[in-house]
Amino acid sequence: MIPVNSVLQVGFFPEIMKLEIDRRLKVLHLLDVNTLSPYKEVSAIITRSPFPISETLLEKLPHIKMISVCGVGYDNLPLDYLKQRGIIASNTPGVLNDAVCELTIGLLFGLLRKISEGHQFVLQKTWATETFPFTTSLAGKKIGIVGMGRIGQELAARLLPFKVEIAYHGPSPKNLPYVFFSALLDLARESDILILTCPGGKSTEKIINTSILQALGPKGYLINVARGSVVNEDDLINALQNKVIAGAALDVFENEPNPKADFLTLSNVLLTPHIGSATQETRQAMTNLAIDNLEAFFNHQSLPTPISF
Repeated sequence: MIPVNSVLQVGFFPEIMKLEIDRRLKVLHLLDVNTLSPYKEVSAIITRSPFPISETLLEKLPHIKMISVCGVGYDNLPLDYLKQRGIIASNTPGVLNDAVCELTIGLLFGLLRKISEGHQFVLQKTWATETFPFTTSLAGKKIGIVGMGRIGQELAARLLPFKVEIAYHGPSPKNLPYVFFSALLDLARESDILILTCPGGKSTEKIINTSILQALGPKGYLINVARGSVVNEDDLINALQNKVIAGAALDVFENEPNPKADFLTLSNVLLTPHIGSATQETRQAMTNLAIDNLEAFFNHQSLPTPISF
């Protein structure tokens, strides 16, 4: 049982998620960080991955002991500060794997087979006078996955039936039937397609840069469903403009919802508005898991999906 008005909602929740919160909780809403006096007694926060939880905010909430993140990423939490204050946290891994993998494969085919361009080709009646350009097959390609966690492993399993070779890079090798590369540069050099599914944070900040893109090469493709922070976007824009790589599909950006204007002028990119987990089923499951974590906290039980830090 979660006491009424003991949880502060930070950030915007889409309607289907808000309905689930309202069904199971009575929350307070953060409207202005500078007017927190009504909220000082709350002991937990529910938020989403895109919204930063700052030390400044938490200092104004002296009784906070738990933060429940609705989303898999938690790079917007001040982990050192939480540890110092003894604040625990949770996220919602696992329940979004299917949706993220589905979008990734959609982006992959959209990019290689130019599905969006084909749609416009028919709509604009160009088909009557011209032949649509040949595209690129997935079969036989070498796919490098950067970050072989839950999503990376499920993505690899879904890709195998398409007759591809899979390799991966991460902090350490795992007991998996794929080639492991300890150096990201070597993985990029051996890949036709590089897919990013790694977490955000300091350890992965801007790991995709000019040298990696040059190693991927002029026939190579980049797909990012991880975090915008993983890519040096200036380097990527330059690589796309100068055909250092063939193309990129991006669902995440450094500055959301306002990606760099140069991305909007390129013909060799496929862009989506951070919708990896944005299905009705997935967002409802994520919200319920976030609330399950809150219930466990208030009932003095182990969290279903705690964040270790």
